[in-house]
Amino acid sequence: MAEPSTTEPREVPLRQRLHEIRTGFESSFWVANSTEIFERIAYYATTAVLAIYMSEQLRFSSELTGWLMSAFGFVVWFLPLLGGTLADRFGFRRALMFAYLVMTVGYFLLGSLSATWMAPLRHALGDKWLVLAILMIPALGPGMVKPCVAGTTARASTENVRSIGYSIYYTLVNVGGALGPILAFLVREKLGLGIENVFRVAACSVFLMFWVTLFFFREPSRVEEKKVASVWEAIRNMFVVLGNIRFLLFLGIVAAYYVVFWQMYISMPLFVRHFVTPNAGVDATIAVEAITVICFQVFLAVLTQKIPTFRTIAIGILLTGVSWLILALPLPTGEVTLHLGFAEPTIYRISVYVGITLFVLALGEIMLASRYYDYISRLAPSGQEGLYMGYAFLPVAVGYLIAGPLGGYLLHQFGEVHHKPREMWFVIAGIGVLATILMLSYNAAVKPEAQEAAKS
Repeated sequence: MAEPSTTEPREVPLRQRLHEIRTGFESSFWVANSTEIFERIAYYATTAVLAIYMSEQLRFSSELTGWLMSAFGFVVWFLPLLGGTLADRFGFRRALMFAYLVMTVGYFLLGSLSATWMAPLRHALGDKWLVLAILMIPALGPGMVKPCVAGTTARASTENVRSIGYSIYYTLVNVGGALGPILAFLVREKLGLGIENVFRVAACSVFLMFWVTLFFFREPSRVEEKKVASVWEAIRNMFVVLGNIRFLLFLGIVAAYYVVFWQMYISMPLFVRHFVTPNAGVDATIAVEAITVICFQVFLAVLTQKIPTFRTIAIGILLTGVSWLILALPLPTGEVTLHLGFAEPTIYRISVYVGITLFVLALGEIMLASRYYDYISRLAPSGQEGLYMGYAFLPVAVGYLIAGPLGGYLLHQFGEVHHKPREMWFVIAGIGVLATILMLSYNAAVKPEAQEAAKS
């Protein structure tokens, strides 16, 4: 950090910085990031109860639930690779409005599966194919919203405050990630409205953001003059990375990490409610993960700043992997009343174990995410940074695609066939340990080349 001038009071740089923050963002930055909070609340509220809904309300098997969850998650996290191109061509405002309308329809249909007017479709397609078709509708939305909000953050902020803008963006995403599961629990449990109304509330949330975007969002004025690729050009460019074996190996290892990470939404809620405590409010407990990220992100970034990149990533993978071993312990059932003096809340005993699991898992996520994008940006050849950074979402999507069927299979085999459900977490943790070993091996193999690329 630059030292203050000796001719001015020390507080001037601080005042100047605050002025830069006040004036460095266009209104579209605040509008886009505000809508992102409500979009994330809707998404994470839905995701927190989706597996429970399909398993307990629709009576789908654990394996079918896992497959459907994987299809939904894969589309959500894969589409940003193309969503940015579409947003650039059609404009952020129109892309955001389209995304929010699509999600409104999708969430509403998801919450209306038991309605009488849906009966003809259920009979014609069957519940499985109807649910899959409906899930694909809201899955299209985040693929447009993410690049629009990230792109607005870049274009609607001056260079000297852009990094702060991205910090605000990432923090608000995690605020939505924390509030979404809590909202789902309040609607489903405390208000007694049922899971289907969680989806309807999500639909209302994103529909409101459609109107906010329509009336208040304006295209950022700081638009760089550049040639926008067509959709087909973007698809062709995606194959460019196939020539970089090192990059593909790295993405494959990170995908293994996300196979472990996404069990938070896929197999963990079903494990708790099917094999530990049937009525546990596991959806609310999921909020612990995002809250941990918000509270400890800066602290861990400072704490690990002198640790080499790959060692930090490997530690993050290992922490996330071994966190699931907590659920392999003998787990308590029932409830406990906490005597706090000013209140006496009653919580499920299993919630403590789940909360600790997600706390450790979140620490691992912070350590991986803090270095993941940095390494990808350094690995990218000159002139291909944007293409490579777009691929940062690919391991997230592939991990989700594998995590769903795997989680459903493990729940079925260990829980329903062998009646030893806790042992499934040894498999999940084992994948995390294997990914850690692979990441350290990758580091040993490519470190000289990575250092050379960083210098170029």
